[in-house]
Amino acid sequence: MNINIKLSDEQKKALKEEIHAYYLDERGEDIGIIHQEGLVDLFIDRLAPIIYNRALDDAKLWISQRLDDMNSDYYELYKDTN
Repeated sequence: MNINIKLSDEQKKALKEEIHAYYLDERGEDIGIIHQEGLVDLFIDRLAPIIYNRALDDAKLWISQRLDDMNSDYYELYKDTN
């Protein structure tokens, strides 16, 4: 499965600014726009599928917990027949 993540221009700009600031503050390197865009693309290509899969796992767990709650609530509706 190919995950096609598209970021808005504002999101890309913000990420590039954060990458630029990180490199400048942490490494003392002033990287250019081409390197910034390359890193944004790398992160999207490599991290997006991992984060996407984690989000699916989290959603599945949340749904499973809600179904368990609903199942127990269902049986609480039973009337005593004794």
